[in-house]
Order: sequence, then C-alpha cells, then structure tokens
Amino acid sequence: MPSQGFSKGYWKMLKETSFAFSFGLGGLIAGLMVASQLDVFRISPWALALYPAIISAKGVGSGLLSGRLSTGLHLGTIYPRFLGNTRVFYKLIEVLIVITIITGFAISIISLGFGHLFWGIVLPDFPAVLSVVTATMALGLLLSFVTIKVAFVSFEKGLDPDVIVYPVMSTIADIFVTLCYIAVLNLFFFNNWGQWIVGFSCLVPIFIVLYIISRNWKETTFVRNLKDSVATMLFVAFAVNVTGTLLFGISSFVEQRIEIYTLYPALIGMIGNVGSVIGSTATTKLALGLLLPSFSSMRNHAKTIFSAWTASIMFFVVLAVLSISIHSQYSLLAFFNLILVLLIANLIAVAGIVLLSYAVSILTFKRGLDPDNFVIPVESSLADSVTSFALLVALFLFA
Repeated sequence: MPSQGFSKGYWKMLKETSFAFSFGLGGLIAGLMVASQLDVFRISPWALALYPAIISAKGVGSGLLSGRLSTGLHLGTIYPRFLGNTRVFYKLIEVLIVITIITGFAISIISLGFGHLFWGIVLPDFPAVLSVVTATMALGLLLSFVTIKVAFVSFEKGLDPDVIVYPVMSTIADIFVTLCYIAVLNLFFFNNWGQWIVGFSCLVPIFIVLYIISRNWKETTFVRNLKDSVATMLFVAFAVNVTGTLLFGISSFVEQRIEIYTLYPALIGMIGNVGSVIGSTATTKLALGLLLPSFSSMRNHAKTIFSAWTASIMFFVVLAVLSISIHSQYSLLAFFNLILVLLIANLIAVAGIVLLSYAVSILTFKRGLDPDNFVIPVESSLADSVTSFALLVALFLFA
C-alpha cells in the first residue's frame, strides 16, 4: 500500500511538474535572441559575461515574489487580488523594488573584480556596466505584475502556486529580460544619444527606491525583510558573476556551436525550475509543520524530488531535439553528442541543486529566518552557476 501511495502521488506530481516545466521550452526563444545577437554581445567582453548575471538576478526578485506569494496565499496572509489586499502584500512589492535595484548595483560592483581577473575589463567600463545593468533590472520589474496574476489565478484554480508560479514565470522572465538586455545594449552601443538615455533612465528607479526607503525605514516588517535579503543579495551578486565567468569559459568551447547558445537560457531555467519546486514546496511544508527541518526528512519529500528530476530529463531531451531541428543539424552523430552532453550536465546539475535547495530550506528555517526570503533567490542563482559548471564539464569531456 505505501508503494502504491507513493506511485499515485508521484505520477500526480510528475503530471503537474511537467505541465509547469513545459513552459521552460520557451527559453529557446531567449536563446535564439542571444544567438542572433552574438555580434552585439561580442562588442565588449562584459556584455556576454553579464548576460547570465542579468537573467540570474531576476531570481532575486522573482524568487522572493513567488515564494512569499505562494506561502502567503496558503497561510491566508495574502489575498488573491490586487486591490484591497493585505498590508503584507503591499510591503512585499516595495521590498521587491528596493532589492531588485540594489542587487543591480551589487552585481555591477562585484563584476569589476571578476571582470578585471577573467573578462578583460577595466575601471573606466564601470559606468557603462552600472547603467546597462540598472536599466535592464528596472525594466524587468514590469514583469512582476504578471507574476502576481499567475500566482492568484493558479491559487484560485486549485493548483499549487509553489509548483506553478516560478517555473512558468522563470521562462517568461528569461525571454522578457533577454529582450530588455539586448534592447539596452543596442541602444547603448549603436545610438548617438544611447549612453545618455540609458544613464538618465537609471535615475527614475533610484529615486523610487530612495522614496520607498524614506517611507519605511521605521517599518518593522519592511526593515526585517530587507535585512534578511541583504545577505542573499550579496551572495547572489557574487554567484551570478561566477556564472558569467563560467559562460565566458563555455564560449571558448562553443565558438561555432550556435545550438549551445540557443539552449543555454532554457537549460539554466530548467534546473532553476527543479530547485524552485523542491525548495518552495519544502518551505511551505515547513511552515505548515508537514516537514521536519532535517536532512533525514528528505525521504518524505521524495515524490517531489524524483518527479521534478524526471520532468527535467524529459525536457532536456526535447530541448536537444528542438535545437537540432531549429538549426537544421540533421546528423545522427551531432544529435547523440548533444544528448550525451545534456544528460551528463543534467545528472551533475540536478544532483547539486537538489541538495543545495533542500539545505537552504532547512538551514534558514532552523535559524528562525523566513525561508521565502532565501530559498528561491539563492537556489535560482546557484542553479545557474551549477548548470553552467555542469555544462562546462560535459563539454570538456565530450565536445
């Protein structure tokens, strides 16, 4: 009977997870954008290296928003509507804006060290990096309204927001943020007034952040959430620069393999989805008392873990087939080589992100911190770095 219960729960979870992960196929659109704009990314060494940092950093905002919305909806501290919602909901939006812009600053500052050591950039590049990153992050905030709506609709339809929201919005965000980054880069590099326009556009979000802070600096909930997120923010800023450096290394292996560039956003998004499902469902179970804060309790989370892993393997294969087809590389050898690379990368990346997501969930909960402020933002950034590392290893072995 227990095995039958596991099997029944597993297939139900696999079906729901596969539905959520299917949106990850849209990451190919972001990859095609990158592949079609490689000339723009190669104008300056920091342009390509900062790309994964930009799409990874969305995990800070999207992860915080998705995790807090999901838990809040389950606990009843947030209502599924925009108007007439709780104070918790509106403070969450303000924290999101502040964290997103400050994270952009942190990424830019830390990128100086990585850029000098690995990317070949110098101090005079800093104003360009800061303005491009800040402008892109600010534009990315517009997608928050869609994230909120998806959370509300999924909750009202009886679906689990912990499983649905982040995987769905992660892919949409990858596409939207990639489009924003490419648009900002083209404006910055190819328009006579582009650098001035991008520079001045950064002032608006900065003034908004200063206004929010001035209103809330004595607000207990706001300050606590902001403090909780500072450590996460700094960690993410460091991690995404590691990811950028790894992509810089990957580019040396895939200079002519456009199918890898096409797959890259979808791959890191898919592993991020695995981590988000495992981490977000764990935080909700911890909050509801359905899961003990120990590694031994991982066996009680097995259905979620294995269903997410199975779904990721299926979609890695689908992504390989689609990428080969898009670029008309109808060669059996090319197909099997790509499949082998992706499966090895999946094995390494998923094993790593499962342990990391679960560990962050447990450790933050045991320390009395709010896991929703840490789990998805941290696992999203770690997922991008872990996937990039796994892909680099697989390419080194089989490229």
